[in-house]
Amino acid sequence: MNSEKTTQQQIDYTLLFILFLLSIASTLAILSAQPSLPEKLQNINFVVQQWQWYAVGSVAILVTMIVDYDRFKQVAWYLYGFGLLLLVGLELNIPSSLVQTIKGATSWYKLPGIGNFQPSELLKIFLILVLSQLVVSHREKHQNGTVKLDIILLFKLSVTTIVPLLFLIKQPDMGMSMVFMSIFLSILIVSGIRWRILVALALLFLFLVMSLIYIYFAFPVFFRVNILDEYQLNRFYGWLSPYEYSSAQGFQLIRSLLAIGSGSLSGKGYMQTEVYLPEPHTDFIFSIIGEQFGFIGASLVIALFFLLIYRMIHIALECNDPYGSYLCAGIIGMITFQVFQNIGMTVGLLPITGLPLPFISYGGSSLATYMLAIGIILNVRSRTKKYLFD
Repeated sequence: MNSEKTTQQQIDYTLLFILFLLSIASTLAILSAQPSLPEKLQNINFVVQQWQWYAVGSVAILVTMIVDYDRFKQVAWYLYGFGLLLLVGLELNIPSSLVQTIKGATSWYKLPGIGNFQPSELLKIFLILVLSQLVVSHREKHQNGTVKLDIILLFKLSVTTIVPLLFLIKQPDMGMSMVFMSIFLSILIVSGIRWRILVALALLFLFLVMSLIYIYFAFPVFFRVNILDEYQLNRFYGWLSPYEYSSAQGFQLIRSLLAIGSGSLSGKGYMQTEVYLPEPHTDFIFSIIGEQFGFIGASLVIALFFLLIYRMIHIALECNDPYGSYLCAGIIGMITFQVFQNIGMTVGLLPITGLPLPFISYGGSSLATYMLAIGIILNVRSRTKKYLFD
């Protein structure tokens, strides 16, 4: 028996409330980071700008929910192609007046009246739409899967991901490259491809990683010249030996560890920032939270992310449409990886990549993109049909 509800009745207010709590945490953290910013940034009210982007993201959520998510399949490839064109523009420096190079990476357009826009942020969403569409169309066409058909699907998913990945590596933007890989792996795991193929891929990946580690120690000159750029090597060194490179590559990590460690259990108190961090309102916002609110405050923020991810997983499992479930899987993988990577780099578990903490770090295109992703999740939830005996 169908007990279908209206879209308004099926809006996931729990997910929206978690998002609201994250926005409050973001506001408090950015406001407390403002006094420690360089003098050239003191005149900018980043809290107001963050809320402006939250407003833009809220509009994106509303617009996204108007259209049935099933319609995204019809425009997925057009959006993906548009995103690739934007990356080509960055690569060719077209138009040169808008292309921006920041900290060695040519990854932004400077839009008049808006600010810096990173096209790879939008392309993350477009990639999720396309990969999900590929899996659905393949499964609809080949209902009785074979190993050969699984390999064909794997090939299609891989090529679709590798094309933008090559542009990101060239920029270079290794952090965003890893986010794209997390999206690919998330959808690959739920795509129905046989586990023995996935295990073989995992073993191949492990072999490649071990080979890179061997090359690094056995042939360090070759590694430096042929595999990583100088700035990427600097981050690598700063992660492995931060105190040896304390004045340069390891400076941010050391200051982050000092900030979080000095927060102890309950923190120093709101606005009580003593450890200097360069521009902490962006990538190292978690360090500010750890210093001022201690282990308790940092744990509460992590708990909010666990609740967010749990709620999205619940929506994905409840959805009875494969396309909706794949969309959720891609978004869950994207957000989970970026949260893990950002917090991991602030405590020294992972190398510094320049990825912001979703919904909390100050950022325009990044925040709007993640709000758009939540809009897709809410869209899937609102159009999931309920049955009495489910």
